[in-house]
Amino acid sequence: MDASGAALRGPVVITYLLLPAEPPVDVGRDQGAQEAAKELSKSAYRQSGGSIIEKAIAKVLDWISDLLDSLTGSSSNGHAGLAMLIGLLALIVVVVLWRSGVLRTSHGTTQAVFDTAKPRTAAEYRAQSEREAASGDYALAIRSRFRACVSELTERTILDERAGRTAYEVVADAGRTTPTLREPLQPAALAFTEVVYGNRPGTPERYAAVVAADNAARTARMSV
Repeated sequence: MDASGAALRGPVVITYLLLPAEPPVDVGRDQGAQEAAKELSKSAYRQSGGSIIEKAIAKVLDWISDLLDSLTGSSSNGHAGLAMLIGLLALIVVVVLWRSGVLRTSHGTTQAVFDTAKPRTAAEYRAQSEREAASGDYALAIRSRFRACVSELTERTILDERAGRTAYEVVADAGRTTPTLREPLQPAALAFTEVVYGNRPGTPERYAAVVAADNAARTARMSV
C-alpha cells in the first residue's frame, strides 16, 4: 500500500468509530408503551417484590391459612386458634346486633313512657311535639307526641294512671279495653322505644306513625 492509501485509511477508521452502529429508530408513543410493558414483564422485575397492598393481602391469607391449620389439628396451638375464631365471630355478631338496634333496645320497666311522676296534659305534650317537629327535631317530637297519646288515653280513662308504664304495656293495656287501638298503637310504641331508648334516628315516617296513634286515641271509644 502506498503512502496516499495509508493517509486515506486513517480518517476512514476514525469516521467509522464515531458513527453509530445502527441508524436511529423513530419509536412512536404506542410502540414505546408496548416495549416498556414487555420489558417490565420480564422475570427480573417480577422478582423484585409486589406492592404494599399485595403484601398485606398475602399476610392476611397466610394468617387465615395458619388459623385453619390450627383448627384442623396440624398446629400445636389449635385451642388458641379456635378461641380466636370464636371471639372474632362473636365480635361480628355483636357489631351487627348493635347496628341493627337489637342490643340497644330491650323491653323493661326502665323504658317508661314518662320520666316524671306528674305528666303534663295531652294538649301540652301535643303542642310541644308540633314545635319540635317544625324545627326538624323528630326524635324529640316522637317522644313528646307519644306522651301526648298516652296522656290522652289516661284523660279519657281508657288507661288508668300507673307510673312506670312502658310503651308496649300501653299497647297491651289499651288493647284490652279498646281493641281498635291496638293496630295504630303498635307501630307508634315501636317508634317511641327505638328512638328514645334504642338511639335510632327520628324520622318524619316514624313521627307520622305516632301522630296517627295520637289521632286514634282522640277518637277512640271503649268497648262495652
